[in-house]
Order: sequence, then C-alpha cells, then structure tokens
Amino acid sequence: MKVLLDTSFLLPIVGVRVREVESTLNKLWSLYRSRRVELYYADLNLLEIAWRLSRLNYDPSIVEIGLRSIERSMVKAQTRAPLALKALELRRRGFHDMVDLLLYLTAKDNNLLFLTLDKALVEFLESIGEDTSTIITSI
Repeated sequence: MKVLLDTSFLLPIVGVRVREVESTLNKLWSLYRSRRVELYYADLNLLEIAWRLSRLNYDPSIVEIGLRSIERSMVKAQTRAPLALKALELRRRGFHDMVDLLLYLTAKDNNLLFLTLDKALVEFLESIGEDTSTIITSI
C-alpha cells in the first residue's frame, strides 16, 4: 500500500501535537515497520508545515530532526504543473484549500492513496462527481 500523507499526519514528526491523528499514526507506524505501507510526502506538505510553525512557538532542533526524518523515511511524490490548473478549476467550483486540492490531485496522479482527516474535502469532491476512491480517512 502506497500512501500520501496529509500534513496533519506529518505535524507530530516536527513536534506539533495533533490529537486526532494519534491512533491512526500508531497503526500507520506499525504497518510501516512491517513494510506493509510505503509513505509519501510532497513539497506542499513542507510548505504547509512551515506555515503552521510560523504561527507557533517551536523548537528548531525538533523541527530539523523531524524534517530530516520525513526526507529519509518517506518517498517524495512529485506534483506536476498541470495539476495546478485542475486545482484552480476545483477551487472555482467551491473548495478553497489549495494545498488539500493539490495533495489530492498529486496522490491521484502518482497512483497513491491519500490519507486525510478532511471530510469537507471528501464531501466536496463527491458532490461534484470527482473520483474519491483514492482517499482514505483512516487506517
């Protein structure tokens, strides 16, 4: 199983607690250690992490270790330029979180599952007839 993680699942790695993801992360790490899942991230995740950290008091050494861990233990999914056009189209249709749209499209484009907590994203995509078969909300 190949899974692109939404940023909520990466924040704990850089020292930001996200209660909603704790049990899913425990299951995910168990699958990762047994090599039953391959984890992916995108540059968009790193951008979103930086945005979140810019509003918080954070420990730079924990962030550095976390970012290195992400780079070393996960595979980087490529976000191709044409996906930006599709994300803009979806935004015009009513969903305003460009990062989530781009992560969803990146997962689809790379034949990955997209693990997210964002039920509003799933509901929006379903309401406009987009394929949500690649989105998972739990492990």
